[in-house]
Amino acid sequence: MTKLNAHGQPRRHRRCQLSVPASNPKMIQKAAESGVDHVFLDLEDACAPNQKVAARDNIIDALNNLDWGDTVRCVRINDTGTQWCHDDVITVVEKAGDNLDAFMLTKPYDASDVLFVDKLLTQLERKLGLKKKIGLELLIEETLGLQNVESIAASTPRLEAMVFGMGDYSASQGLDFTAIYGPDYTYPGDVFHYAKFRVAMAARARGIDAVDGPFGNIRNTDAYRESCLQARALGFIGKWALHPTQIEHAQEIFTPAQERVAKARKMTDAYREAEARGEGAVMIDGEFADAATVRHYANTLDLADLYKL
Repeated sequence: MTKLNAHGQPRRHRRCQLSVPASNPKMIQKAAESGVDHVFLDLEDACAPNQKVAARDNIIDALNNLDWGDTVRCVRINDTGTQWCHDDVITVVEKAGDNLDAFMLTKPYDASDVLFVDKLLTQLERKLGLKKKIGLELLIEETLGLQNVESIAASTPRLEAMVFGMGDYSASQGLDFTAIYGPDYTYPGDVFHYAKFRVAMAARARGIDAVDGPFGNIRNTDAYRESCLQARALGFIGKWALHPTQIEHAQEIFTPAQERVAKARKMTDAYREAEARGEGAVMIDGEFADAATVRHYANTLDLADLYKL
């Protein structure tokens, strides 16, 4: 039975979201064979302006004719301020809507951007008689979008996930990478921490997934793993991959370890037994468990259930 989020949308696997240029059929084919949790075929930054329209045909062919297995099939569309957004949605849904799981909307500045796509999808679903509701994911990557992130997160029940996009956010915020990564860097911490925390908090408050965005240094897998661990610590449930070599690291780190799952089950069962006896807490294996600690274990057990661990 499919697990649903708080708004009735399917809970999808998003430990790793692989970015694939929609203009490259060979890369799309490899992505479909990769076994990654989630693939988004990118009509935005990965497509030059003169390739965007033709790339839609690559997406339609891939959705209709490739075997994606259990991989979530998503299309990253251009933002609502461009001339492409409207036709990105209409063309893909009309020709491959039954085989699409979600759209990823770029650069929402406020809830109205999300509602534009939401209403367009509702009209198309009714017109075409689609049997399932197409999900929405949002890429929070502008300072105005971050400022409005709470209302954006509450904009529509169709929303399934929000992603923090540090690339465009850095430009929007005016961050100086030469200072951040240069020899004289002195900032006491992660300059993205606050922005990531706000996205994760807004998503969690609305019962949707929070996903961390890209890590550009593809060769440095140790640093990528560290970035995954930091994102997991903040409540993100997955991270982007810009290259297939990053997939295994993200899917490993965002999967609860078997020992962690076993402990969560043991402690939760012990607490429930104590609760049935009228006790509010229990000691097991030298550790204390009460209602608050069991809430933490519930997060682990939820993921274990989702990933059938």
